[in-house]
Amino acid sequence: MFELFPDQPVYEYPQLINITYSFLWAFVLSSMIAITHRLTFTGEYYPKNFFQSLVLGAVVTTMVMMAIGDSLARGLGVFGAMAIIRFRTRVDDPRDVLFLFAALSTGLAIGVYGFTISFVGSVLFCLVAALLHASPFRSYSHHNHLFVTILEPSVLDKVNILLKDFCKDYRTVSIQHTQEKGTRYHYAVTLNKELSKDGLVNALFVVEGVSQIKLSSNEIPAN
Repeated sequence: MFELFPDQPVYEYPQLINITYSFLWAFVLSSMIAITHRLTFTGEYYPKNFFQSLVLGAVVTTMVMMAIGDSLARGLGVFGAMAIIRFRTRVDDPRDVLFLFAALSTGLAIGVYGFTISFVGSVLFCLVAALLHASPFRSYSHHNHLFVTILEPSVLDKVNILLKDFCKDYRTVSIQHTQEKGTRYHYAVTLNKELSKDGLVNALFVVEGVSQIKLSSNEIPAN
C-alpha cells in the first residue's frame, strides 16, 4: 500500500509515480502557503506575480533537489548553473521574504522525500501566520506614499485627523525642513477600501496651511 508520507521512494512503484507524487505534494503545500499569504495580505494591491512565485518556486526547488540526489558532482553543477543567474528582484517586506523561504523550504524537503517534515512544517507555518494576522501584531503593507508640506505646526493635528479618517493604518516615514517656509512630511499610508485617493487629496487640499500635496502608489517612492 502506498504510504501517505514515505521517507524514501516506494520502489514497488515505477519511478514516474514517485516523482509525480512528490511534485503533487509540492504544488499542494506551496499553494496552501500562497493562499495563506493572500488571505493575510493587508496592502492595497496584491502582487499576483508573487503568488505565482511561491508556488512555482517550491516546484522548481523540488525538481532541483530530486535531480541532485546524493551526487556531489550534481550539486556542484547546479550551484554553478544557479550562480550564472542574477536575481535582482527587490523584496522590501521581510514578511514576504519569509513566505518565499517557507515555500522554497517545502520544495527542498519534498525533494529529499521529507514529506512529514514538509507537511507538518507548512501547516504550522500557515497557522502561525493566520494567528499573527488576527493578533495585535498584525502588519500592514503600505503601497501609498503621501507627501505634504505643512506651513504651521498647528496644522499637523488637522492632517493627522484626516489620515485617521481615510486610512486604516499610516506611519510617518520622514520629516524634512525645507528652505522655504514649512515642513515636508512623508507618510506611508494604507487607505480604507471604501474611500478613494481623490477623497483624501481633496480633503487635504481644503485645509489651510497644507500645500504641495502628492500621493504616490509606487512601492519605492521618489521625491
